[in-house]
Amino acid sequence: MRTLTLRGGARVAVVAAAWHDVFAVVSRGRVQLELRDGEPGPVLGRDAGFWLRGTGVRALRNPGRRTARVRIVTPRPAPPHASRQTPYAGCRTTEERHDDGGTT
Repeated sequence: MRTLTLRGGARVAVVAAAWHDVFAVVSRGRVQLELRDGEPGPVLGRDAGFWLRGTGVRALRNPGRRTARVRIVTPRPAPPHASRQTPYAGCRTTEERHDDGGTT
């Protein structure tokens, strides 16, 4: 399991193919879904779980000033021939074992 870290005001684009099988859970802070037309979508708080598959969401935003964290869960390992591009490329990620010990 990996953790996507979004600093205050940060935004990460959602590439549908990369997020196809990903389930995510907000573990700290709040995350806002940015809709396909650029309009702001719902703001998800701590412990909110979500799939992005088929939703048309084009980005995740941290609407606050404090760092938000989203745990990324994939149901199965990617095949060896798959791209090394991850849905959270360009964002700081940490292995869960390096997380802050769950003090959210």
